[in-house]
Amino acid sequence: MFSHLAVASSLAIGDMLFYAICFIILMWLIKIVAWKPINKMMQDRADKISDDIDSAEKSRDDAAKLAKQRQDALANSRHEATSIVDSAKKQGQQQRDGILADAQTDAQSLKDNAKKDIEQERQDALASVRNDVADLSIEIASKIIQKELSADDQKALIDSYIEGLGK
Repeated sequence: MFSHLAVASSLAIGDMLFYAICFIILMWLIKIVAWKPINKMMQDRADKISDDIDSAEKSRDDAAKLAKQRQDALANSRHEATSIVDSAKKQGQQQRDGILADAQTDAQSLKDNAKKDIEQERQDALASVRNDVADLSIEIASKIIQKELSADDQKALIDSYIEGLGK
């Protein structure tokens, strides 16, 4: 009975030894054939994930820089628009002042011309009145005196009459 056990135990040890050697060879083959490609694939995936994270950080930084540039450009545009509006207001004010000054100058010129025209018309009216007064005076004097006045007498009479009107 023990002999059977001895054979079985030697057989079991030989089988175990065979299985252990096969397992070691199998592990060595798996290491050569499968483990290296799997490790390479895992390393490539880790590198890709790391690159993607770096790329995402770079893209985020670029987006932040671009947003800052846009904010700066917008602020600059607002500043330029404000300065343009202020400049336009100043130019409008200057034009308004210039137009008002020209209008006042033109109005003064028109007033002066009107005064000159009025004075001229007044002088013409006075001359016309003198002539009419002279004619009427001569007629009246002729009828009263029944004679014709000489030109010098007529002038003297008119001048004395006009001086009396002026006072």
